[in-house]
Parts: sequence; C-alpha cells; structure tokens
Amino acid sequence: MTPDGLAVSARFVPVAAVGDVPSGAAVTVEVTGRRVALVNHGGSFYAVDDGCTHAAGSLGEGRVGAGCLLECPWHGAVFDVRTGEVWRGPARKPLRTYQVKVADGAVLVAVG
Repeated sequence: MTPDGLAVSARFVPVAAVGDVPSGAAVTVEVTGRRVALVNHGGSFYAVDDGCTHAAGSLGEGRVGAGCLLECPWHGAVFDVRTGEVWRGPARKPLRTYQVKVADGAVLVAVG
C-alpha cells in the first residue's frame, strides 16, 4: 500500500521454467538477490524464503510432503508453503511467502 492507501501492484520476475521444477520438488532460485525456495506441489507453485527460520537450512533442498508441507533437511522443521506457517518445530517463526504466477511456461515470483 502507498501512503495514500492505494494498492501497489507487484512486479513479477521470471525465476524458472515450469519443467525445471518437477511436481513434488523444491529448488532454490534467486529473486533480486534473495534466495527463495520454489516448490511445485501437484502443479501449483509456491515460493518462500529459502532459509529455515530455525538454523537457516536451505529449504530448496528440503522434502515436499502432502498438504503443501516442506521439511527442512537440517533439523526437520516443517512449514506450510502456502502460508509460511510452522507445522512442526524446532522452528518457531513462520517463513516469508511470495506471490507466484505461471505465464508462457515460466514461473514468476513477485518482488517489491
């Protein structure tokens, strides 16, 4: 939102081709200098900060499970990639999430 209450439209940046992220997988991509975990869950794409909020393990190397859940490979913290919510510790702080859209075979993540 701008100071006058108007909505600001997000700028979307292409980060991967749809085929680069198989269903049930997560990968790490860079979005304007920030590491982001990009997840394909049944053909729907989600993006969250790559670093686990517990000990900064790379979530792009994590395991994608049922219910849009992503498990950190270091200590097993589990997050819902739709909301960033912690489902299982040791993490306590939720992840930042990003808007994602697919256009012309590319996956785009919102910045700004």
